[in-house]
Amino acid sequence: MASKPSIPKGTRDFSPVEVAKRQYIIQIIKNNFEKFGFQPIETPSFENSETLMGKYGEEGDRLIFKILNSGDYLSKANVEYLEHKDSTKLTSSISEKALRYDLTVPFARYVVQHQNEIEFPFKRYQIQPVWRADRPQKGRFREFFQCDADVVGSKSLWQEVELVQLYDTVFSELGLKGVTVKINNRKILSGIAEVIGASDKLIDFTVALDKLDKIGEDGVKKEMIEKGIGAEAIEKVQPLFNFTGTITEKIEKLGQLLASSEEGMKGVEELRFICENVTKLGLSSAILDLDVTLARGLNYYTGAIFEVASPKEVAMGSIGGGGRYDDLTGIFGLKNMSGVGISFGLDRIYLVVEELNLFPETVTASSKGLFLNYGDAEAFYALQAIQKLRSSGIKVELYPDNAKVAKQFQYADKRNIPFAVIVGEQEIALNSFSLKNLVSGEQVSLDFEGLKKALN
Repeated sequence: MASKPSIPKGTRDFSPVEVAKRQYIIQIIKNNFEKFGFQPIETPSFENSETLMGKYGEEGDRLIFKILNSGDYLSKANVEYLEHKDSTKLTSSISEKALRYDLTVPFARYVVQHQNEIEFPFKRYQIQPVWRADRPQKGRFREFFQCDADVVGSKSLWQEVELVQLYDTVFSELGLKGVTVKINNRKILSGIAEVIGASDKLIDFTVALDKLDKIGEDGVKKEMIEKGIGAEAIEKVQPLFNFTGTITEKIEKLGQLLASSEEGMKGVEELRFICENVTKLGLSSAILDLDVTLARGLNYYTGAIFEVASPKEVAMGSIGGGGRYDDLTGIFGLKNMSGVGISFGLDRIYLVVEELNLFPETVTASSKGLFLNYGDAEAFYALQAIQKLRSSGIKVELYPDNAKVAKQFQYADKRNIPFAVIVGEQEIALNSFSLKNLVSGEQVSLDFEGLKKALN
């Protein structure tokens, strides 16, 4: 007996309706990327392992899907690693390629490889799938799309200002009002660690601080102590645990806290520039908020850090994020090439838009009319009209089989097709068409121009 087919955990099939909704979101993101001057590129779904490994930290490396070498891969494997079952070292000898983990590192590789063909500053967008060997859960998949926009070759903070506006524009057009664009700066996190005398514990400090909303103040302090950060140092960052007020007030508090740190004050000034200008220019519906606990991508972010939270009425992880990286291309030999970028989490955005019932009804509309099939002569007459209607951009189709009329009407109903076009001997003789509204039940006889107007 044949086994029941299935798909791997963390992946999904998409129905026609789901694809239509996904494409609706992608089209809005794509249109706005291009409005803001970003150009499209595409990179391979898999890269050489050396391109990806070591770029995301230990946890990121663990989540990269490795691809086994083709052929008899074990024949070239290191015997010692095989005998000792050293999977970490063995992997490099049997797997030379891996599925991309994100779009940022492949983009950095692209820039270095094509640097002589690129006009800098280079504004690119990329909408493609990525893969992570993560534990699947709501809003987290092993295969998912990222929609990235990056600017490389410019240190101007006006880019950060525009990226906040880009987030606001896209989410406003999707009807997602009230998203929060959280902002922080890597230099501020470094400055805080310096001020409290824990520069050598920067990663441990920021990772713990990043969990404040999940495990609370006591949980964060406990984790910091476990990581070797002293009680005196923790006491110095006490103000961060109740960091409230307007953006301006928060920036002023940070300025006082980091007065003795040159690096920290650089971060404060960068934040001040971005936040003040975004505030002056105004946002349509998004909320900009300074979140000092935000600490994402510390392995390559060097300046501003962004994360987007969905509207408060929906419980969902971040639906976007990004930041400034001053030397990401340096990992591939091209030094001093600053960049900044953001990403839209398509799959999570889909879930939020669906939960809030924000998809327009027209998004999932299929054919506008179904021509019923009464036989070959009638089908040929119908296809002549269908050809003309399609050339005018009207979605129509012919039921392929000369089946019972009731079955054809049932098909139209299940497909949510609003009109049926009836073409029988009488219609052919009169060179006309009978159009039935499948919602109201009303039926009228029309010539071709009348039919075209009704279906348009």
